[in-house]
Amino acid sequence: MKLWMSLYTMIWVVFIEFLLAMTPGTSIVIQYLHIALGLVIIGLASYNFNGVRWTSVPGRVKRIAKTTFILSIAIGVLGLPLYFGAGAASSILFGITLGGLILFFHVVVGFAIITQAAAVAIAYDMWEDKEFAKETASGDVPEMPVQKY
Repeated sequence: MKLWMSLYTMIWVVFIEFLLAMTPGTSIVIQYLHIALGLVIIGLASYNFNGVRWTSVPGRVKRIAKTTFILSIAIGVLGLPLYFGAGAASSILFGITLGGLILFFHVVVGFAIITQAAAVAIAYDMWEDKEFAKETASGDVPEMPVQKY
């Protein structure tokens, strides 16, 4: 798979993960699909980071790709206690459970992943197409260039 395609695929996989997480009920099929897609996210994040790392794209894009990979590992680590129900019954403060706190961070990291994945995909795509070399007039929104394959 071409790197640009993998970068954009990551965004859509994370988006599907959010849709699965918002599905009502706790079907075991949904849970296992969520876990499987989580592993796909880790794989894509690793592939994307390694792919971006071996290009001459600006360092900021590489650092964001690296952070996205690290966050994908972190979300998996946060997902493990959620899967096993750890902390679900232990209230820590004002009725907030440890499991609820872990779930909160799991979701926050998910939002961070999708936003950073989008940033990397767009920045890499613009760098690859040399779009930054062509400035536009203030207030002008030019049409999309025709791709030649």
